[in-house]
Amino acid sequence: MASVNLDMELQEVELNNAEKGQRESKSGGVFLTWNDLWVTVSTKKGGSKSILKGLTGYARPSELLAVMGPSGCGKSTLLDSLAGRLDFSTRQSGEILINGHKQKLSYGTSAYVTQDETLLATLTVQEAVYYSAQLQLPVSMTKSQKKQIAEQTIKEMGLQDAMNTRIGGFGNKGISGGEKRRLSVCMEILTRPKLLFLDEPTSGLDSAASYYVMSGISRQKEGRTIIASIHQPSAEVFNLFHSLCLLSSGRTVYFGPASAAIEFFTRNGFPCPYLQNPSDHFLKTINKDFDEDIEQGSAGGRRPTEEVIDLLINSYKSSEGYHEVQSHVAEICHQGGEMLEKRSHANFKTQCLVLTRRSTVNMFRDPGYYWMRFVVYVAIALSLGSIYYNVGSNYRSIEERGLMVAFVVSFMTFMTVGGFPSFVEEMKVFQRENVNGHYGCFAFVIGNTLSSIPYVLLISLVPGAIAYFLAGFQNGFEHFIYFALVLFISMMTVESLMMNVAAIVPNFLTGIVTGAGIQGLQILSGGYFQLPSELPKILWKYPLYYMSFHKYAYQGMFKNEFEGLKFRDDMFGNNHIMSGEVVLRERWQAEMGHSKWVDMVILVGILILYRLVFFLIIKTKEKFVHARKTSTSILSNRSTQIMAKSLPASPLHGLTPPHDTPTNNR
Repeated sequence: MASVNLDMELQEVELNNAEKGQRESKSGGVFLTWNDLWVTVSTKKGGSKSILKGLTGYARPSELLAVMGPSGCGKSTLLDSLAGRLDFSTRQSGEILINGHKQKLSYGTSAYVTQDETLLATLTVQEAVYYSAQLQLPVSMTKSQKKQIAEQTIKEMGLQDAMNTRIGGFGNKGISGGEKRRLSVCMEILTRPKLLFLDEPTSGLDSAASYYVMSGISRQKEGRTIIASIHQPSAEVFNLFHSLCLLSSGRTVYFGPASAAIEFFTRNGFPCPYLQNPSDHFLKTINKDFDEDIEQGSAGGRRPTEEVIDLLINSYKSSEGYHEVQSHVAEICHQGGEMLEKRSHANFKTQCLVLTRRSTVNMFRDPGYYWMRFVVYVAIALSLGSIYYNVGSNYRSIEERGLMVAFVVSFMTFMTVGGFPSFVEEMKVFQRENVNGHYGCFAFVIGNTLSSIPYVLLISLVPGAIAYFLAGFQNGFEHFIYFALVLFISMMTVESLMMNVAAIVPNFLTGIVTGAGIQGLQILSGGYFQLPSELPKILWKYPLYYMSFHKYAYQGMFKNEFEGLKFRDDMFGNNHIMSGEVVLRERWQAEMGHSKWVDMVILVGILILYRLVFFLIIKTKEKFVHARKTSTSILSNRSTQIMAKSLPASPLHGLTPPHDTPTNNR
């Protein structure tokens, strides 16, 4: 009852004065039908392979439809097809209709829960749901309303006892696997979607945890259409299903009431043994991976699995149940219903603030993000200060100052790659939330940038001050501030570079190697380890030398350190005095035509460019995903006669989420 009241309150606030608050179909829910659905994938040899082969079925409101079958039978592919999530390597044909129409799966009307647990391990359950509510629920709702909805949804999924427990992850104890699954569902049903897809929600869980997850999902079925792919549920979980779609090698073995499936197998000579889990019996009968013969009845002998599967499929197609499915699909499509309407969500400003706050909390609690680096930087700064303690102003100090600057610019910034694994985990959360329409790419870039600035500033100022003053570098507050700012901008630039790598190479081991390799090339071509005049002109001088941010960091820091100083050349006893400007021109080959502040401005420009490139990469991937969804929603030439006769011509609206996903970067 509380769930229904909450749903009404959300729609009231969201649709303004209830003008658009009419029910989304004539029956108050979403009817989803698919007819003669085929999905093919291209092979390496230039051919094609069918993954789904002419499937027909339906899902109704207030019911839980389970898609079952052996591994590789097409369960996840069917779910992705219905949700418009197939990639470009596949081609889809057939008709998928919502309330009898080909229409968009707009934001807030549907939700998709993947089997991957992409959650921020440092947040508590309550924080994760509350931040998600602030991002997803409309700006017209107050914070207290959003918090109330978040807390009520937590209770509906049975997570109230774990509200203040951190989610946890690798190396950190947190909530259980079953609670993580329920939390994933919890975060996706905040907007009260009418259509819910779940991909393997019990994968990796024991029977007890699976039951609690599925019973929590089953309690959410009122007024909602739920479709879940599931591998091998226990008997208790199986009893929660209203309808069953049983697949084998992309073909329908059975579709109908879950309670009638046992009778179907019995009628065809494969009765379920006494006290055996029905789902175990079904999967054992139709699983051809192990090529074992199946015993048929008491006197039917043993038959090859492939033959048994063909027998069951043919029996289903000639059964009364198959014709009932066809009739139901035609009836639903003929009845039709309301078009789904896109719901509103938090505005761009709110999303930026929430993402900044959430990312700040995550960075503070995750020791691998900045705190471990801070400790290492302090230790290295103390080491540098003790090795180059009070370098003085003799001839030897020229090399010592240059060596210390090179170490700070090259290797202290290089260690920024240490935060790459933590950022990869945050990127996974972004990709899940972005594809589900919670917020856009630009809001994520702004939030991540603003949240990282205080931490990078801290690990620039404190270790920088230790190394700078112990070494006895130039006196004057301006010189130290310049030193710390260049170190800060360089670290932010390396972080931006690693963000670009993470957007392209999501595997953190490969990403670290790739990022380290790019930085190695930039360090070598930066003008310190080989002077600019000695760099080979092809590739190293043009263009790498001018593209490397190290060039501008080296030269800016050299100018900051040597300009205005006098050095005594006491190497050969002649006490010749050299000015810092001479050292810059002759020893470091610095470009003296502009000041150190110009070098800093160029560094800032490179930093901004890297962030923009990161935004363009993730934005391009977002557009690619949306284009992919559009391309997979095409009308089939294989539509059956029953659909052609039953359906009037309907507007062709592509069954895909809209291109203008919520808050797609203003």
